[in-house]
Amino acid sequence: MAASSLANRLFLSATAWLVVILAITGVVLSSVYKNATERAFDRRLNLYLRTLIAEVATPDEPPDRQFQSLGEPLFDLPLSGWYWQITRTDTEKPEVRSSRSLWDKKLPKLEEQGAELTAAGIRLAYVDGPEGQNLRMVERPVDLGADGKFLVSVAGDDTEIFDETRSFDYYLGGTFTALGIVLLLTTVFQVRFGLAPLKRISDAIADIRSGRAERLEGEFPVEIAPLARETNALIDANREIVERARTHVGNLAHAIKTPLSVIVNEASAHAADPFAEKVMEQADVMRDQVAHHLERARIAARVSVVATVTEVAPAIEGLRRTMEKIHRDRGIVVEAKAYPSAKFRGERQDLEEMVGNLVDNACKWAASRVLIEVLVEPPQRAGAGPRLRVIVDDDGRGLSEAERAQVARRGKRLDESKPGSGLGLSIVTDLAALYGGSLSLGSAPTGGLRAELVLPGL
Repeated sequence: MAASSLANRLFLSATAWLVVILAITGVVLSSVYKNATERAFDRRLNLYLRTLIAEVATPDEPPDRQFQSLGEPLFDLPLSGWYWQITRTDTEKPEVRSSRSLWDKKLPKLEEQGAELTAAGIRLAYVDGPEGQNLRMVERPVDLGADGKFLVSVAGDDTEIFDETRSFDYYLGGTFTALGIVLLLTTVFQVRFGLAPLKRISDAIADIRSGRAERLEGEFPVEIAPLARETNALIDANREIVERARTHVGNLAHAIKTPLSVIVNEASAHAADPFAEKVMEQADVMRDQVAHHLERARIAARVSVVATVTEVAPAIEGLRRTMEKIHRDRGIVVEAKAYPSAKFRGERQDLEEMVGNLVDNACKWAASRVLIEVLVEPPQRAGAGPRLRVIVDDDGRGLSEAERAQVARRGKRLDESKPGSGLGLSIVTDLAALYGGSLSLGSAPTGGLRAELVLPGL
């Protein structure tokens, strides 16, 4: 898909929003899960803290009583990452009791690190523990009055928090990646499904241009139904304009031919008069020029209509039979070879007029044989259609390069003994150009003239 396509724009915008939404959602969920894991860890620390405070506050216990492990074997394992510590703070030399796991180390005081007391009367923070461990620590000052003041601390290895969070992030990332892929595939389907009517309109217009259809048919969504209606209205208006142009061309032809005929007739009545001869000469020139330009106008009007499709082989075969009959008295043999599948993207009348002029010209100059060959050439570039190459060869005397350039000029004839106005090749050139084709003259393998006509195919 090109960057300027509507489908690409929809897909890229949906992808951008999807990435942003999934990224924000992932960060929020990860943060929420980390906070929940941290709160669960803090509840566990607070449970141990309350147990220690209850032990400290128990009366009639010997001061050197060894505290139990609080039901957690890690408190007895040296440097396990789980520690408790009780410090009596109302004596000159603080008395410290701690878990076996703390060994000969001490836990830091959160108060000294700037941690504030919460509404529950505790302090919570992350600290560096023994052996460079990262600990989550909770401490609470306890005032027992006459029994003394204590600072009770419990710390646990925060690796559990981060391991849980990292594991959740991995699962979350994998889930969101799979979800993103599914959503992107869904977006592709939605874009294709949503834009399918536009593709249908594009294909239908291509069918109209190629002559396979005349109008946009079928039901379209309400959003693009006006486009289909306006397109059909434009096609109808184009046909009406062309029909009016044809009518005007015909009326103009009759309006001009009649005065010209009167002028020629009057001049013919005074054939011996030099002035009359000049009038007849110029009237013939005017008649040829009028015929030429009227023919061009008629052709242009017809070509501007939405294209039709013509089967080439039947048209060529019909021309072959007609030309053989016309030139039967000279014994001219006309051969034709055309691909059965060859199609011309235009009207049959125009194809017959172009090829007919070339074949008629070849028959006039041929010694005994004329060959018509139709080739189908593949598209020369992406998006272009196939091309028809119509080759007409004769075995006449042929033309030099200078003569070929001269005969291609409008109305220029090399031999006045041959019938016709000399406008045939000029009309072929003009008509081929209107269809986006071309005409070229060269030397035929049979020794005569080769005329190559290139036209749009299908």
